[in-house]
Amino acid sequence: MFSIGEFARLGLVSVRMLRHYDAVGLLRPAYVDPVTGYRSYQAAQLSRLNRIVAIKDLGFTLEQVRAILDEKVGTEELHGMVRLRRAQIEARISADLARLRGVEARLRAIETEGHMGAAEVVVKKVPRVRVAELAARAKSYEPEDITPVIGPLYDELCSRLDVAGVAVTGPGIAYYEAREDGSVLVHAAMQGSAEPRPGQDFLVTDLPALEHAATVIHHGSMDEAGGSFQALAHWIEAHGHRGCGLAREVYLHSPENRDDWVTELQMEVSPPEPVTPRP
Repeated sequence: MFSIGEFARLGLVSVRMLRHYDAVGLLRPAYVDPVTGYRSYQAAQLSRLNRIVAIKDLGFTLEQVRAILDEKVGTEELHGMVRLRRAQIEARISADLARLRGVEARLRAIETEGHMGAAEVVVKKVPRVRVAELAARAKSYEPEDITPVIGPLYDELCSRLDVAGVAVTGPGIAYYEAREDGSVLVHAAMQGSAEPRPGQDFLVTDLPALEHAATVIHHGSMDEAGGSFQALAHWIEAHGHRGCGLAREVYLHSPENRDDWVTELQMEVSPPEPVTPRP
């Protein structure tokens, strides 16, 4: 048998941790000297120690670890738990990175405030267009909530259009519907010549024309679009318009590198209110 110090070194844990596992009944020593109180362990107990540490490091409490060990979880089940935990950690890291990119984008928007000229905003009529689309709900209109929804939507839509033999005739268009609970219905659409048919696994619809749309061209990832949206807002206000709903995004150029994207932002606006002359 091994002393508690030797067993701790072999198991790559601390003596303090072994004493704690003993105190809570997770890993009792194989023998405790009745006179000195010294703890001794057997090599076979390394198996249980490995399971305790592995399950605890997956984020379970010691009470949960005890329950799992009592159920005699096997190696394959432990691998499954690791895979699940890895997916959860990767999702959290992805969300944290998206949040960090959002903060950096906000800072860049602050740095460029007042540097975007009004001449870059164009008011025009946007004609009605036939699209095929899929829709899904996002938690909010913030980029970190929109991006994980809209990307998979477009991947799935393009796959379904390819299977259905629908030819894409123009750039993709994203549009959004705000909900009362703060969530947003995200529409991922592609321009095409499809006709509505029974059994289609995508919606074919006509996006209505926008009689008056204030538009601006955004260069770069949509995660960086805050400055362009804010410039659009300043222009709309300065010229006496009012925005109507959320902007459409027309992806004029969308290569693999998102930093090279070119997107037209289209916001429907009311005509400017007439200026009443002072008496």
